[in-house]
Amino acid sequence: MSIVVNDNPRIVDVKVTDESIIAYLTDGRTISVPLAWSWRLSEATPEQRNHFEIIGTGQGVHWPDIDEDISANGMLCGIPARPRKLAMATT
Repeated sequence: MSIVVNDNPRIVDVKVTDESIIAYLTDGRTISVPLAWSWRLSEATPEQRNHFEIIGTGQGVHWPDIDEDISANGMLCGIPARPRKLAMATT
């Protein structure tokens, strides 16, 4: 009998291309989601996209320059970032 200590997906590295957000997991899987899932990353410069921190022992990724967070679970479950709030027009 084996006991699973922690079966939550953990990110060890991330790559952001012009089309995708790619996460490399500790168990060897690679997952990707469309870049359009994150409007902040979509609008970020390549330098901002490459400046990230793995957070929560691999539970997610934080991009400090653009204040964006993406979790491994969110990527696996198909949960895109919240859309940008549009400014209300005043008349």
